Amino acid sequence: MKELIDTTFYMACLKLAGRRTVVIGGGPVGLEKVEGLLICDANVTLIAPEAVKPLQDLAAEGSIEWIQREYVGPSDLEGAFIVVAATSNTELNTRVFHEAETRAMLCNVVDVPPLCNFILPAIWRQGPLAIAISTAGGSPALAKRMKREVEAAFGPAYARLTQILNDYRDWAKSTLPTYQDRKVFFESIVNGSPDPIELLRAGDEAAVHELIRTKQKESVPA
Repeated sequence: MKELIDTTFYMACLKLAGRRTVVIGGGPVGLEKVEGLLICDANVTLIAPEAVKPLQDLAAEGSIEWIQREYVGPSDLEGAFIVVAATSNTELNTRVFHEAETRAMLCNVVDVPPLCNFILPAIWRQGPLAIAISTAGGSPALAKRMKREVEAAFGPAYARLTQILNDYRDWAKSTLPTYQDRKVFFESIVNGSPDPIELLRAGDEAAVHELIRTKQKESVPA
């Protein structure tokens, strides 16, 4: 385990929309992993002889494909971008990992860090905003506590400001000629006075747009 903690992980946000992903194991942990993939619009295939009722429901409504049998081998991984093994069968988990590794696939075996080439952080989401917390597998319990603290520190105002600023990206790209100009423009809003986060917390979104319009005028030479 120490080797894992000492590993420096490359942090990235993966675009899974439309990609085939495979979850092996139909229990509560498998459900958690399936739901996490569905949030990201992945195409999810569940491989398990049995599944908890919520997974059965997802299959019945067509949200996931359920192959109702045991994992049989590499053919089950064909065309998949990610595989998550969520079973209690050590031999099966090890086999899945090695077969995924030979295909240079992303593989996570739940709660078995040595059988993972990527790990899943605790994630707090609010609209388009996502904050991930990782302890490099050292303590998922601590990561969950930190997630709760992040949720308390941030909230809907940050997510809404993310959406508002995104709406002005096209204007900035078409009007401000350099990256540095655009950087200064957005930072002047985020760190502006009045504070846009406090304005949103007070329910005054109109004042945020007024702040942005002021910064637009300041950013464009007369």
